[in-house]
Amino acid sequence: MSNPTSNESGAGSPSAGRVALTVVVWLWVVIPFLYGVWSLLQNVGALF
Repeated sequence: MSNPTSNESGAGSPSAGRVALTVVVWLWVVIPFLYGVWSLLQNVGALF
């Protein structure tokens, strides 16, 4: 019986498309977060 969770390309080696998608998703999250942190740090002087 075959394992339904195993990839045809191998469980240890993700495909190049999946790696590219992972990079894009991380950038999609990290860039706005860093922009928000940068904006907060620029405006933190006005809070005190």
